Amino acid sequence: MVYSGSVKRTAKKIENKSPKKSVKKLAELDAHTRMKVYVLQYAEMAQKEMKKYGIPASITLAQGLLESQAGMGELAAKSNNHFGIKCHKGWRGARVSHDDDAKGECFRKYKKVEQSYRDHSDFLRNRGRYSDLFKMKKTDYIRWAHGLKKAGYATDPQYAYKLISLIERYELWQFDGSKAPLKTSKRTKKGQSYVVQQGDTLYSIAKKFDLSVENLIAINRLNSTDLAIGQQLNLK
Repeated sequence: MVYSGSVKRTAKKIENKSPKKSVKKLAELDAHTRMKVYVLQYAEMAQKEMKKYGIPASITLAQGLLESQAGMGELAAKSNNHFGIKCHKGWRGARVSHDDDAKGECFRKYKKVEQSYRDHSDFLRNRGRYSDLFKMKKTDYIRWAHGLKKAGYATDPQYAYKLISLIERYELWQFDGSKAPLKTSKRTKKGQSYVVQQGDTLYSIAKKFDLSVENLIAINRLNSTDLAIGQQLNLK
């Protein structure tokens, strides 16, 4: 992805600001630019973690973008927590109360964002339920995304697809050392499902497979018409 000079300058200006001042500056930007600024801010950090721990930089950046709302989220602003990691048993560091699945839950608090990125790496590497992830190639962000969801990192059923969408939209795969995004199969061999591609809408997919939009929504129990690149839709 080619970033404009203005985006690079904005990222540089925000770099040394406090979390609250950074949020104020980010709020002045449109959502797309805000995402790119975040990537520029933390790509080097994510690559450093990949080199030390083996977690794809694309996955780390996508999770940071999603969990911290590109650095705009309340948890990121008040505690430098960019990955939504809760206290969990055994956490002895600083903590902050934040409403999530329940009101007033305990989340980890960090002095610097770098600590949040390092703790995210430690969290994945040292918990048994994520061990299978490290058997995957660092360039296979699709398997990593689905592996994170399967291991229980998030409860959102669309979590993996959201990560994949961010990785492909903002070309985060390049930070893994890849020269191109992964290829996804548009249909299964039996034609029972379809993987959402860039530019797809529910209407275009329904038309392609001779279905109604209403039927497609019902089959997949969708709550909205929003789609994410890499999302798999059942056709039967």
